[in-house]
Amino acid sequence: MASSSSVSVRDRLLSNARRLLFTYGYQALTMDLLAEAVGMSKKTIYRHFSGKEAIVDAVIEAFATDVLAMAESVFLDDALGFPAKLARFTSELTQRFSRVPPTLFRELQRYAPKVYRHIEELRSRNIPVVFGRMVMQGKRVGAVRASVDPAFATAFWAQAIQGLNHPDTSERLGLRPDQIFDQALNLFFGGLLTSEGMKDYENVSLS
Repeated sequence: MASSSSVSVRDRLLSNARRLLFTYGYQALTMDLLAEAVGMSKKTIYRHFSGKEAIVDAVIEAFATDVLAMAESVFLDDALGFPAKLARFTSELTQRFSRVPPTLFRELQRYAPKVYRHIEELRSRNIPVVFGRMVMQGKRVGAVRASVDPAFATAFWAQAIQGLNHPDTSERLGLRPDQIFDQALNLFFGGLLTSEGMKDYENVSLS
């Protein structure tokens, strides 16, 4: 079991690596730059991670875990009505992805393909959890159309997001990751929600 000090060092490394990665991108993130940012030697960093790709992979895993925890917190919050949950989730999600550089996915696809594949795996793993819960909650309160099949809606969203976030597609559309999620969510909700549910969602979003 890792000691508290080693966990603290690892957390510092991941926090700084995430900041540098989202500021400068994958190629510009070097071990020298990270070592300078955290104030430790590269030798110490290598005690915790085998190299840059391993660090970035851990950053991506932590980012996905944070998004999943946020979604669970929002959709388990009984103090919020369903429209408010959707609005909070949309705001929180786009805010997180607004920090991701538009070129990052392309860089990972070219220079760290294992990390890029891990991102696709994380989407496949987490989307059914988040959106499956969302659709079922919406159906229970009558905000999601009764005819919507939760399994189909979740699979549809997963395929759409995988496709829209592919570097070829995002570059052709000229959209950042947060813009993709914002437009995709609004379009998705437009087909998912009842007219009353959509009106409530829009009213909450605008307030």
